[in-house]
Amino acid sequence: MATLHNLDLPDDLYEQLQELATAQESSINAQLITLLQTGLSVVQEQRMVEQRRQNVAKLFEESRRPESRQTEIEWSYSTVMIREDRAR
Repeated sequence: MATLHNLDLPDDLYEQLQELATAQESSINAQLITLLQTGLSVVQEQRMVEQRRQNVAKLFEESRRPESRQTEIEWSYSTVMIREDRAR
């Protein structure tokens, strides 16, 4: 496990961390690790959401191009039957 030394925290931030650790009945170190893990998971989730948005935007742009549209549509069997019924 890596060790992080000489981390200078503002006094008010350290006090908040200490209060949180006391409330959770854990050490400051354990509380700091938990907060970092939570923060990093949020950042990863935001990256995944952003990638999805970019993919959707890319797919949308591709679908708007005329060459990407299908000209021959293969209808399902039920659709063919309904059309035949309507033609009678």
